Amino acid sequence: MLKAMVAGCVLGLVMWIFAGSVQAGPRVDWGKINPALKGAASSSSISVCLDCHEDYIKSFAKTKHARHFKIKMGKSLGESCESCHGPMSAHLAESDFSKKAATTVSFKSISAQQRNQICQQCHEKGLTLHWKGSAHEMSNVSCNNCHYIGKRRSKRNFSIYEDSKKACFQCHKDKRARMLRSAHMPLREGKMSCASCHNPHGSLAPSLLIKASVNETCYVCHQEKRGPMLWEHAPVREDCSNCHDVHGSNHLSMLKWKPPYLCQTCHSNTFHPSELYDKNRAFGSAKRDVLGKACLNCHSRIHGSNHPSGVRFQR
Repeated sequence: MLKAMVAGCVLGLVMWIFAGSVQAGPRVDWGKINPALKGAASSSSISVCLDCHEDYIKSFAKTKHARHFKIKMGKSLGESCESCHGPMSAHLAESDFSKKAATTVSFKSISAQQRNQICQQCHEKGLTLHWKGSAHEMSNVSCNNCHYIGKRRSKRNFSIYEDSKKACFQCHKDKRARMLRSAHMPLREGKMSCASCHNPHGSLAPSLLIKASVNETCYVCHQEKRGPMLWEHAPVREDCSNCHDVHGSNHLSMLKWKPPYLCQTCHSNTFHPSELYDKNRAFGSAKRDVLGKACLNCHSRIHGSNHPSGVRFQR
């Protein structure tokens, strides 16, 4: 009895884990996508597609996508051509070859929303859970803008490019330009990708972040900055992007501005002048301790301090 209960729990856990990857969603109303398919029936055999589309199917069979379809070596592995192109009875019945294309669904002739609806028959959960209402859906982006369907172009993630960031740079050209600056995230070096911080399929967080906030996303890698600290720097706790331009900067540590100018966006003349020089400039300066120095020369613990005397982030 105990073994049966354990086995049931394990089976349930496995099903729950895999349910998030590829799970069937609601079926498509093909008649709305193409009126010619209204009332059309499915074909009983996939072999009829091979009669005309053998070359394309051979190419498709080499993709990871094909593992879930019935066309690979004649084995029943999941879905068929009709899963994406609609029921084939009208297509097969049409004797005029020039009219056959009008009796099926081609991704080239339908809207982005309709293409996504077809893909979401299977890809409705997991990473695509928050696709509805996401920035990309609202911008009329379709799945095949970033993912290949019929031809193998990359070894992973069905990306239309071997280097996945190139898919993002199709639209986000401003980010591509900023990545060319001297201080940048290691995308160019292949150590991370856009998806390290963003979920392109939708997110409850701003900017499609993988975590609930900017800071929580940064802490995935920069855990030493998380805290809590005895003395916390308010702008740091609020948002890392207050000081850092994460897509690229010409200043060290991807800072938005070079210190002390960055610090001066918040700190005015308090306790000591915030300017590099006082009114007497370099000669006879009454504040030689700050002459030619940046704030970080003294206030080195700007991300926070656990030192009992660290109220000014000097130790």
